[in-house]
Amino acid sequence: MRIYGFFIFLSLFVSNAYCDELDAAISNVRQNCTGISDRLSDLKKMAGINTAVTGVGTAAATGATIVGIVKTSTDKDLEMILSRVDNKNGSKNPSAGEVMSVYDKYIDKYGDIGVATDTLQNKSKTLGNWRTGLIAGGTATNVVGAVIAGNNRVDTDLQTQISNCTQSVDLLKNIAMPARFDGIDTGVADKIITECGQYKNADLSVINNRARGALISSVIGAATGVAGTLTSGMANTDNVRNGNDGKEKNLNTAANVLAGGTAVASGAATVFNATQISAIKKIVNIADNCEKVLQ
Repeated sequence: MRIYGFFIFLSLFVSNAYCDELDAAISNVRQNCTGISDRLSDLKKMAGINTAVTGVGTAAATGATIVGIVKTSTDKDLEMILSRVDNKNGSKNPSAGEVMSVYDKYIDKYGDIGVATDTLQNKSKTLGNWRTGLIAGGTATNVVGAVIAGNNRVDTDLQTQISNCTQSVDLLKNIAMPARFDGIDTGVADKIITECGQYKNADLSVINNRARGALISSVIGAATGVAGTLTSGMANTDNVRNGNDGKEKNLNTAANVLAGGTAVASGAATVFNATQISAIKKIVNIADNCEKVLQ
């Protein structure tokens, strides 16, 4: 009877010990896993902001490319009209039929070739200014996008916290198993192990890879944007416009190409930012579910 009582006492002692260890392990998980959701949500918010920023940059650079193409067409019409006015340059220009077709179109529209010429020259100048301004806008957004992308990643502190969270869940799992066999209710612990244990399936490298891609794309967009802004501005100066036609054409072509390159780079950065949001959301869901069962 005394031996039986001793075993009952020993059983209660062991059960109480398991309960204390279980409570301590749950408390440890709560300490290590709480707050991860908020930190990840901040990353998601900044990725969303960056998606909008680079999206604006893509629109601006695309607009600059379109404006540049319209300017090229306007300059071509102006060249044809001037070649008709200046017969000495006829051999350097398109066929007489093409020239007369454009010439007659503007005569019909404006009634006077002088008015048509002035209108086209002003339009070309305005389009050149628009292109320069739009590329500059795309450049600015790429600079901002690069700064945001460079900082919007899972840093060492967050990686350490998630690692500590995972280790504390493993510890809880090791304590819960014998406690369960001893007849202790481990329902709360089991829920925590199930939800918080999902961090093992979280690939944090995807978030940082997307940030790196956005950073590189934004840097490229900023570089081509700066070059495009300078080239477009130079092409639209009075000295160049009134000087060598070949130089003006080359500068305008280069500006259009650089505007297109800026648009492509900005678009790539936008895609990287959008996919980063998706990657963050997956881990945020884990964090939310984990912290919900820890409350």
